[in-house]
Amino acid sequence: MVQQEKVLATDEAVALMDLLKEKHGPLMFHQSGGCCDGSSPMCYPRGEFRVGDSDILLGNVNDTPFYMSKDQYEYWKHTQLIIDVVEGRGGMFSLENPEGKRFLIRSRVFEG
Repeated sequence: MVQQEKVLATDEAVALMDLLKEKHGPLMFHQSGGCCDGSSPMCYPRGEFRVGDSDILLGNVNDTPFYMSKDQYEYWKHTQLIIDVVEGRGGMFSLENPEGKRFLIRSRVFEG
């Protein structure tokens, strides 16, 4: 059985990550599952957000680690997460906010 990756990204998300890397250096994502901004993937300069024992590294996309809180992961563990981008403002602390775009998660249930 081939293991499917937990986290992927669309071409648009990779392009925005590349732009943000040029401006801010290496990146990281965290999704906490809290209300409001916590339910969206937040993009930070790598090392600016402290991950802890309650966070899980789900994978790396475009050399960017993606973490999720354990509680949130319980809801998403049967899905593959796809980082995408849409027009509009996202989380106020997420790096893409000044770009007029925001990252969001799309998902699909793992098959098999």
